[in-house]
Amino acid sequence: VQLVESGGGLVQPGGSLRLSCAASGFTFSRYRMSWYRQALGKERELVAAIISAAGSTNYAGSIKGRFTISRDNAKNTVYLQMNSLKPEDTAVYYCNARWNLEDYWGQGTQVTVSS
Repeated sequence: VQLVESGGGLVQPGGSLRLSCAASGFTFSRYRMSWYRQALGKERELVAAIISAAGSTNYAGSIKGRFTISRDNAKNTVYLQMNSLKPEDTAVYYCNARWNLEDYWGQGTQVTVSS
């Protein structure tokens, strides 16, 4: 099983980034896919999640209206479009796949929002 995140980097406040998470080694379409983040000195928190069957999503209140999670089951990839980024969005962003008792994590990608 592999989850490989990409798309992180340094961006100015108000800018945008699109994170990608390429999955392999499991039946991607079955899994709830999520993005979490962990800022320095803070606990890991859920940012956004998407459930495959209905494509329903949920978002943390702090990013609602600015971030959009989506998935492409044909490409085994989940995305996080991040707009209007703020310095407080600075964190390592992790991809997560969950189904029943199975729970997988990527290695994380750093997002830094700074002028």
